Amino acid sequence: MRRSLVLLSAGLTVLSTGLCAGLASAQNNTPRNLILFIPDGLRALKVTPETAPAMAEVRDKGVNFKNPHSLFPTFTMANGSAMSTGHYLGDTGVFSNTIWTNYTSAPAGDTVVPFIENDVVLGDIDEHFKGDYLNEETILKMARDKGLSTAAIGKVGPTYQFDHKDKPEQAGLHSVVFDDSTGGKNGVALSDEVKAALAKAGLPLASPPRGDNSKAGDAKTPGTTVANIAQQAYFADVATKVVLPMFKARNKPFVLVFWSRDPDGTQHNQGDSLNQIKPGINGPSTMASIKNADDNLAQLRKALDELGLAASTNIMIQADHGFSTISKESKTSPSAKVSYDDTPNDFLPMGFLALDLAKALDLPLFDPNDKNAKIEGNRHPKAGNGVLGKDPTKPDLVIATNGGSDLIYLPNKDKKLAARTIKALLEQDYVSGLFVDDQLGRFPGTLPLSSINLRGKAATPTPAIVVNFRSYASDCGEAPTNCSVQVADTVLRQGQGMHGSFSRGDTMNFMAAIGPDFKAGFVSELPVSNADVGMTAAQLLGLRGAQNGGLVGRVMSEALPNGVVPKAYKAVEKSKMSESGLQTVLNVQRVGSQRYFDAAGFPGRTLGLEPNPGKQKTAGK
Repeated sequence: MRRSLVLLSAGLTVLSTGLCAGLASAQNNTPRNLILFIPDGLRALKVTPETAPAMAEVRDKGVNFKNPHSLFPTFTMANGSAMSTGHYLGDTGVFSNTIWTNYTSAPAGDTVVPFIENDVVLGDIDEHFKGDYLNEETILKMARDKGLSTAAIGKVGPTYQFDHKDKPEQAGLHSVVFDDSTGGKNGVALSDEVKAALAKAGLPLASPPRGDNSKAGDAKTPGTTVANIAQQAYFADVATKVVLPMFKARNKPFVLVFWSRDPDGTQHNQGDSLNQIKPGINGPSTMASIKNADDNLAQLRKALDELGLAASTNIMIQADHGFSTISKESKTSPSAKVSYDDTPNDFLPMGFLALDLAKALDLPLFDPNDKNAKIEGNRHPKAGNGVLGKDPTKPDLVIATNGGSDLIYLPNKDKKLAARTIKALLEQDYVSGLFVDDQLGRFPGTLPLSSINLRGKAATPTPAIVVNFRSYASDCGEAPTNCSVQVADTVLRQGQGMHGSFSRGDTMNFMAAIGPDFKAGFVSELPVSNADVGMTAAQLLGLRGAQNGGLVGRVMSEALPNGVVPKAYKAVEKSKMSESGLQTVLNVQRVGSQRYFDAAGFPGRTLGLEPNPGKQKTAGK
């Protein structure tokens, strides 16, 4: 297994380069326009002509990618890094939305575990990691360097990540960037050209807030029941009344990224299901948020028609991940047996993983989001993150809390502590699958990080252990992936929404494409991923960037006229059995040297993973 993984890493670049060369002659020598439309958190099977007519039309008249894949951990910034670079997370180093950076980030609140959906935090991390925390070129930067017009509009964090290397106060002079922070002190600067165009269109210089849509509620108060209408209407107006007319006037190719916060933001905060699994994220608030994103796409397509740009513009739609309803239930967790002021009895509290590991390992727990205050009694970490050890400034173990999966770092690379940590994790019923840094060795019950492309050329620290949480399907009356439920380490409540797990409900994102460089009315059964999105976008734009790492996606040649249609294969990989009889199992699809990950975890604890998998390949053999 180890040898095959090395060969895989070496072979990905060759595969990608070969495909690009073979398809180059089939593409227009002058790059066409490209719009990347990202409906954050949209599940593939929630799109119908009734729920999302604009997206359904693109899927049905263009290319329907029926076998899509979000990258694990299935989080926004992680998958945004893949779409923006074409690389897997082992190269981009964006392992989740909250990571350990091994230095104190002041803009993130003086913490070593920053939440990175923030432009200033990203700029700070860039500065620390030699000017580029991604360590790979983004398609937007490559495009503007080639002379194309470029813009990124939408949700703060992933939007800026598409062209992040300039400081926020400078970036507006290059790519046009609009997000939640626009117009504020932390917003990306707008050029005089853009400001004039905003004034002419009668639009303000500052993005509106989310309003009630941002209200998550608490254990006794339901969250939002409205979609993110006003803010996204502003972004859609900016795109259609300012940016697209400006780009048309420049009379040169362009690439526009539109990152719709909905349905993600509403699904997270929805108040339709307080402390109840059903309806969970299938209630009326979610359906309104899907329609909201769809309306934004419809407005973009209408503007392309009116500006005479539709015939020369490719549109790729790709959600960053799927979604699940939150469960806060566990029969084994010590932290669930403690009474907290803000948590219903017998429910898992925020930061349950840090709390349970501190107890199991007999290590002091400190809160990196509260000036390293010691956590004792019935308190829990404010943001769920934890540093464990006698000295919080020199921790033995760091936990970055994210949601459907958490990251564990071992700053001292202590193999004995790794073994003790894994033993403790295997005792918890909310754990379903563990992935361990190859440098620490092999442990029964776990698979290596390299098996899921999390070990590469990342500039940021690589996690020691990635913990996947349990998932299952409720009886919501729809397809299992639409009924996905997962244990989540989050401040949000049972019944609200989360993602991040290795459930097929989280890995099955919506993907479709339409335009002059895509087939029409084509249904693809081949597996595709968000890393493929980045590589295909680069191919369509005629971009060739430098690559530091070799963990790259492939060009989706099957979707392009006269493109090669490769064969796909399925496989199952499994770890050695732990003493308690648990093993991490990974369902894989393969196209050439590319591997696509459907679901992983302990059989019976992960949605999409059969309790008794058939013939399997054991890691290490």
